[in-house]
Amino acid sequence: MAVDKVYELMGGVGRYQVYLIVLLNLLQVYVASQAIFMTVVGAELPFHWDFGNILSNQSRNTTSANTNLIFKHWLHMVNKTEIQTHVHFDSGSSSVVGEWFLIGDSSYKLVVASSIYFFGVLIGVITFGQLSDRFGRKKVYLTGLSLDIIFGIVSGVTPTYEIFVVSRFAVGLMNGGMSLSAFVLLQEYVAVSHWALTGSLQSLSFAVGISLYALLGYLIRPWRILAIVINIEGMLILLPSFFIPESPHWLYAQGRWSEAKDILEKFAKKHGQTKGTVTLKPPVVQDCDQSACVFDLFRHRLLLGRTLIMMYVWFICSLVYYGLTLNVGDMGGNLYLNIALSGLAELPSYPLCYFLMNCTWSGRRRTLAGFLLLAGAACLVMILLPEKKGATCYPASSFRQEGRMVLDADYSITTIKATLISRWEVCLYWGIGIYSVVNVRYFSILGKLSISAAFNVVYIYTSELYPTSVRNVGLGTCSMSSRLGGIIAPFLPLLASDVNRTEHSNCENEEDSDADEETTLIK
Repeated sequence: MAVDKVYELMGGVGRYQVYLIVLLNLLQVYVASQAIFMTVVGAELPFHWDFGNILSNQSRNTTSANTNLIFKHWLHMVNKTEIQTHVHFDSGSSSVVGEWFLIGDSSYKLVVASSIYFFGVLIGVITFGQLSDRFGRKKVYLTGLSLDIIFGIVSGVTPTYEIFVVSRFAVGLMNGGMSLSAFVLLQEYVAVSHWALTGSLQSLSFAVGISLYALLGYLIRPWRILAIVINIEGMLILLPSFFIPESPHWLYAQGRWSEAKDILEKFAKKHGQTKGTVTLKPPVVQDCDQSACVFDLFRHRLLLGRTLIMMYVWFICSLVYYGLTLNVGDMGGNLYLNIALSGLAELPSYPLCYFLMNCTWSGRRRTLAGFLLLAGAACLVMILLPEKKGATCYPASSFRQEGRMVLDADYSITTIKATLISRWEVCLYWGIGIYSVVNVRYFSILGKLSISAAFNVVYIYTSELYPTSVRNVGLGTCSMSSRLGGIIAPFLPLLASDVNRTEHSNCENEEDSDADEETTLIK
């Protein structure tokens, strides 16, 4: 008999299989921490600029100019040593922004570090899938996890940004490939009838990992220590993983039937079935499966249409999912709370979509379309809500000069500790209140819940749309398109920054206009 038939005769999942399920689900907690690593480690930090001494050496007319413009111009004119001397970050916070002064024109390096990780995931998914088919699930999983931990520790102790980016790419390469091998390994530990359940449990564990990472980030503020603690968590998962068995399915397909038989008998004994032996028959080789390639998806009009549509859906799901997850800092409020809520928002989505998929009036297609529409509507509503920061002009004469000003990474003033005494007006940015923050957070959570459910449905729906001969190829192709969405997702905040620059420019133009009018009156 085949491996699946043995699982059916065992009648359910045994204690040892439950242990393997728990262990590999804990792995997803570690995988999630690495996936959203930059949300805490790359968080923007408030800083102040010692502009008093610099401006005192310039002309009086220069001191009347907008301080933000002066700061931007100053960043372009000085070297890194000068920036490190006059720019001071909040001592109570820690991230790579303050470590390597990733502000001004260097702020794009944060996006690069996030995007390069997902590029590594893309390469890892492509390469590790073939390696696990050739060398076995367990070997590739253990090798990937070991290297993942090593490169993760390197990213926490690296002295330069360049090494940090290379290590993040390596972490993505290992994390993406290793987690794929572990996913297949876990699925092959149980019968096909339990695959939907084990797959959903791994998604749930990933969501829990997001929330736990937020808790760790809140408790451990130094980013280097946080990086090491996360990889210690990986070590705790790696040690018992050395003693897990190889996939019985893979051993069976490789003709190593005696090894597969021993593992299945161990599963049966742990399940309470001490009597009887397992007999395996040689697998039936299907030539159509071996000859399937990616070009088969585009040779037939029906498969071509399905492939293009599903590739687009996978791309959108990944883009929105990681766009909302990686950019939770833009919601306003507490960063760690936002990350935790982002993970917890996914938990109800999986039983909800499982229920709807099995309803006769909804099914796969309507459930997928409904969650996609709901996620899109939530994101559109967030665009229409007021910004978390607004601009208001106050007379500069109402403040006293103290010698420094606190700014955040996009040059918007968040706390005024000094201003320049003049007749010009200074643009101050202020938080508009808890009402807007709550609304943005609410719709962000709703969007995260909806897109998580859609992502879960699309996995199942895609596998059912393709015939057996091209099912693996179809899933692999769609998965690759989703990784492209993950690569682009970190760049989404740049669109918002362009809007902010336009608003800042309008404020500055109003200030210049008022200055011209006052000059005319003086004359």
